[in-house]
Amino acid sequence: MSLQKKLQTRGILLLLSFFVVLAVIFSPVFPGKVNGLDYMDNLFNMISKGSSYFIPASKDESSKYVGTIIEATIKLANEAKAGQVAQLIGGGGAEVVVNGSELQVKGDMGAMLQRCLDDADLMFKNQGEMLQDKYGLSAQEVLHGWWVAFSALSKELTRQESFKEAKELANVQKRVIEPSYNYYGVEAQNWKENLWLIVAALAFYVVYTLWYGFGIMYIFEGLGMKIGH
Repeated sequence: MSLQKKLQTRGILLLLSFFVVLAVIFSPVFPGKVNGLDYMDNLFNMISKGSSYFIPASKDESSKYVGTIIEATIKLANEAKAGQVAQLIGGGGAEVVVNGSELQVKGDMGAMLQRCLDDADLMFKNQGEMLQDKYGLSAQEVLHGWWVAFSALSKELTRQESFKEAKELANVQKRVIEPSYNYYGVEAQNWKENLWLIVAALAFYVVYTLWYGFGIMYIFEGLGMKIGH
């Protein structure tokens, strides 16, 4: 058998085996009866959630604002959302006057932050039913309500030149509320406990990419074409 024929055969075998493995990857044969992509996606979601738990640090930081009274008038998207936000903010002892989709808020910013962080912690730990019992709203509605409240309050406090307070609300919004909402239902895992699997996945990705590349290269060389630069 000529060298070109051997190279062509080698390339075909590499590509055939590549697509066999690809078919396995897309088959629901991995733990949980999911395909390989979903399995790895779920794993990395759990690991990234485990690295996104900033609530204890945020509670320490928010304690500095206990006793800081803020006053603001904010406008929400509609009356229903204004009612939900009023329920969340007012539950922490703040004074809230509802006027259609507009809220007049006056209260202790530290107490407001602590209440939000407690709610976010429940959602981060997938205990959304406790928020349902607490407010009569779904966990998603509660966290979204805090998100829009802090977004509006942060903008209004910036307009008032209360920059420090506005920044703290924005930080909690991004570092706590958003991860708690986005990772709801995902079980958090420590990356160290899955280090071998992470390394194996990355190594497989590199090898699998080369696998396909060499298969293409051998076929072209077997046809008498040279790949160069």
